[in-house]
Amino acid sequence: MNALLRATERKGSRKSDLSNLRKQGNIPAVVYGSHLDSKSVFIDESDLKKMIRDVGRNGVISLELNGDQHNVVVTDYQSDPLKREIIHVDFLAVDMSKEITADVRIVLIGEALGVKDGGVLQQSLHEVSISAKPAEIPSDIEVDVTNLQVGEVLTISDIKGANGVHFNHEEDEVIASILPPKQEEEINSGEKQESDPPKNEEGRETKASEES
Repeated sequence: MNALLRATERKGSRKSDLSNLRKQGNIPAVVYGSHLDSKSVFIDESDLKKMIRDVGRNGVISLELNGDQHNVVVTDYQSDPLKREIIHVDFLAVDMSKEITADVRIVLIGEALGVKDGGVLQQSLHEVSISAKPAEIPSDIEVDVTNLQVGEVLTISDIKGANGVHFNHEEDEVIASILPPKQEEEINSGEKQESDPPKNEEGRETKASEES
């Protein structure tokens, strides 16, 4: 049974209306998607935070609105960078029998053999885009790097089929690699290299392919 979150339809959309909602401990939101016209709503801030802790960032939530319940996922949210508070949320109403697209965080586990030999672990991909039915989307994907040696790379093809989901990436896209000790010394000393190491790439945590 999916966790239940209550939403209340809202009418006002002026800045003052939204500001008053937030002062009262609520978060403005919009819900749209499968068999549901887009509606402006608000939810209790503490209830939302507890819900995300309980079901995870990509978990399916039962949203109660006007006496009806809708299966939804969080597709996007806006936050205040100074106060580190959520100020707006987008919910996508989903058909549990149909696949959607979501971004899922990659978690590297294990101590790589190459690191034990003095190499340095470089993570190039911090999240992956996947397609799966809503209930099958994991909160994160664990990737074991234990056997990764110096000079080796781990790619999408190495985790293909993991968690029973489809990865929306080229198979040769690099997830992680082990930099040789010499290359790491050159990076630290600022010496010129023939090629730069992969840069870390951060992206949005979650999105869905369906649009209102």
